[in-house]
Amino acid sequence: MMNCISLCFLCGLYSVFGKDQTGKFSVPHLDVRSRQMVLEADQTLLLNCRGRWELSWAFPASLIRDQVDVAESRCGRTMQHYCSQVRVSKIKAKHTGLFRCRYKHRTEKQASVYVYVADSRQPFVERASKSLNVLYMKVKEPLVIPCRVTNPNITTTLVKSQFLSKSLPADQKNIVWNSRQGFTIRAPTYYDVGLFHCQATVNGVRHQSQNYFVHRTVSNITKVNLNSTGIFRALKGERLVLNCTATAELNTRVNITWNYPGKLNNAGSTSKILVRHRMHVLFYSTLTIPKLQRSDGGLYTCRVTSGDQSKQEQVTVTIYDRPFIRLKPRNGSLMVVQAGQKSYRISPKVRAFPVPDVFWFKDGNLAAEHCSRYRINGTSLVIKDVAEEDAGKYTVLVQIKEHGLYQNLTLTLMVNVSPQIAEKAVSLQDPGSVPRGSRKTLRCTAHGVPSPHFQWLWHPCPSKGLPAAPRA
Repeated sequence: MMNCISLCFLCGLYSVFGKDQTGKFSVPHLDVRSRQMVLEADQTLLLNCRGRWELSWAFPASLIRDQVDVAESRCGRTMQHYCSQVRVSKIKAKHTGLFRCRYKHRTEKQASVYVYVADSRQPFVERASKSLNVLYMKVKEPLVIPCRVTNPNITTTLVKSQFLSKSLPADQKNIVWNSRQGFTIRAPTYYDVGLFHCQATVNGVRHQSQNYFVHRTVSNITKVNLNSTGIFRALKGERLVLNCTATAELNTRVNITWNYPGKLNNAGSTSKILVRHRMHVLFYSTLTIPKLQRSDGGLYTCRVTSGDQSKQEQVTVTIYDRPFIRLKPRNGSLMVVQAGQKSYRISPKVRAFPVPDVFWFKDGNLAAEHCSRYRINGTSLVIKDVAEEDAGKYTVLVQIKEHGLYQNLTLTLMVNVSPQIAEKAVSLQDPGSVPRGSRKTLRCTAHGVPSPHFQWLWHPCPSKGLPAAPRA
């Protein structure tokens, strides 16, 4: 019995929700018999729409909302449906276009009708003006000359203005006419660059549309740069500003997009600037996140596209909760080096953020002032031409003054010196003859680090002119 109740309940849910999706009024219903209608100028347009949920309307861009009266009500036998009526009094030719009734919270569900507002004095929807409309031709994309008409029965001709005007017939293969769009050149080439207009004859009077200048854009991105590459580090709560610069040839049009961790949450805002130079054009796009959170850490990508070309640059952003210093020896606190070595680097392990100030001391004095052979490189101290006097205690002080952080580390450097015999530095003197059985003192003075060990060797006098082997 319980299984039966559950099954009946599920079937009831299907009848309520499933029918809403696929049954009657799954999309709104307009009270028109076809997808287009033709009115005369200054007539009244009246459209009624009915649906299962709340309704909204979308009108041609030229129709101001104040010119439209919308009346909404509940309708149906049980008043479960929503009805909406649109009234446009004294509609004009420029209002020609698509009228759409759609569900307010599901705008993809809609019904539409294209309304022509016929006016023999204005066959083209957009009136001709002195201003020039620029159309950009893109490689491998159709080119639309948007000379829409107010009556579907108007015969229109596409004209290219050169030294002599040339009519281009709509062959419905490469050049296609559509009264709602205008002329479409499906595969435009370099020869389709130039000045175009459309013309139509109504009641013996010739009318001309706006002028359109077709410009063939170049798609050549020279380079893309970010103001920061590799890894960018920042503190939580700080402001992040990334600048992406694209350099392109003249007449190139580019699209710059950003991908970053907080994009779905609208964490950042972007702004764009275009700067023209004599030989190239620069496009600037700036991404700003006013207050960084830990969730904003990750990969930031600036992608620049133009036609089939695409270039991008990336930077990894690391966010820290607070400033820090971590300092420790790299290989113990005692270092050993040989005197005479061309250079030696004292390099402790340092991790800090923001970038700290680093000071080195030798036996309590600033190292750089102590000896001209000492040079600071990043967080390391480099000693050139190592000498015995370089032995001693070295202290590195790491500080981030603006945050009151300080840390120091003392390391000991031992300099090994090869043993040297002082007597070898002066010329040897012949001790002369020594009487047999007498005492003679020979002196050997040596220096080295660590202290050297001495060993004496005795060379007996050679016999019969042959060299004798040394004896200890």
